[in-house]
Amino acid sequence: MLAKLFTPNKEIPKGFYSTAGFVTFFVFLAVWCVLTYGGIVNPLFLPTPTNVLATGVDLFINGDLLSDIGISFSRVLIGFLAAAIIGIPLGILMGSLKIMEGAFEPIIGFIRYMPASAFIPLLILWIGLGEPEKMSVIFLGTFFQLTLMIMDVTKNVQNDLIEVSYTLGAKRGQVFTKVILPAALPGIVDTLRITFGWAWTYLVVAEIVGASSGLGYMIMQASRFLQPDKIIVGILIIGLLGLLTDMIFKAIYRASFSWMRKDGL
Repeated sequence: MLAKLFTPNKEIPKGFYSTAGFVTFFVFLAVWCVLTYGGIVNPLFLPTPTNVLATGVDLFINGDLLSDIGISFSRVLIGFLAAAIIGIPLGILMGSLKIMEGAFEPIIGFIRYMPASAFIPLLILWIGLGEPEKMSVIFLGTFFQLTLMIMDVTKNVQNDLIEVSYTLGAKRGQVFTKVILPAALPGIVDTLRITFGWAWTYLVVAEIVGASSGLGYMIMQASRFLQPDKIIVGILIIGLLGLLTDMIFKAIYRASFSWMRKDGL
């Protein structure tokens, strides 16, 4: 059994798979406890788990944490949906038509290396400090990578399927809707799952400037007043929200594409 656990690409019992995750989590928690309760690290830099927990409970009961979560989630969701609504059809066209790939791949490939935070001054000049600016940062952080990943997924659709559809009398529009889209859909859902995780990573960047609410704003305010417990609470909540959305996408994948087997999904 031990040899099987360390053999590449070998299936292992679900119990071992789940236990490995719990062990890693408890090791991380144990190291944190040793460093803080043992006095190895100053509480100013790393508070104890109980202090973080108490701060989180206090923020839920007496603070605006629930409101901040709702505001941040709406910003991430709207920014990501805008990227997906444009990026999915564009990526499918780029992966299917060479003329579209030639027209858009160079410019998208160029812009995707630019950090989204670098666009914040321009976004402030163009659209101000309101909600659209924050959603635009999340849009810019996810759109270009999402589009190129959708393009790659579409390119992997077997050409034999397309040729057979033409042989059977399918028209060009039907090839997109009846062949390419269904064949690429599992990969598209998986791409959305990954890029939604990236959208959460841009939240703090989006809420650095001109924000008066949200988890990113809470984290930045806590850093100014040397409140590491609040910072960690904000980081953990963002991580938990990202994990929740990841689990939702995995559930959608399993329910929609049960005929496909993929590790981790």
